[in-house]
Amino acid sequence: MFLKAALKTNDMKRGFTIVEIMVVVGIIMILVVIAAPGIMRSRIVGNEAAAVANLRTLNNACQMYHINIEAYPDSLQDMAEPQANPPYLDPVLATGRKQGYEFIYSLLDADRFTVNANPTTSGLLKGRYFFMNETGVIRSNPTQPAGPDDEIVK
Repeated sequence: MFLKAALKTNDMKRGFTIVEIMVVVGIIMILVVIAAPGIMRSRIVGNEAAAVANLRTLNNACQMYHINIEAYPDSLQDMAEPQANPPYLDPVLATGRKQGYEFIYSLLDADRFTVNANPTTSGLLKGRYFFMNETGVIRSNPTQPAGPDDEIVK
């Protein structure tokens, strides 16, 4: 009889208590809080790297267009249209929006242009603003649209 009572008590003690579950959940929450800023920052860095790469692509496309046509294009779409033989840009970048950035192209005259790359997100996931002109030098500003006097991106 005593043996049966002991077995029943042991059977009832299997499983986790609410305190043990709360401790595990607490530890998981602490790990998430520690890891979240790093994950968010890596997304921002990735979007910024893509924007800089896209600006370099735009500069190369504009320079090739200028060599062939002897003037810079009127718009980004001019470099991706089928009659542009060969097409200088992929159609997605020619729309002016790619990988979390909006690319604003301005033709100043036949031999000068500017491109601003502005983040499309706001708040914590917003990256830096970028600027480039026909020289190919990329500049950045952390708070507002960049211009020719801002810090050079290395």
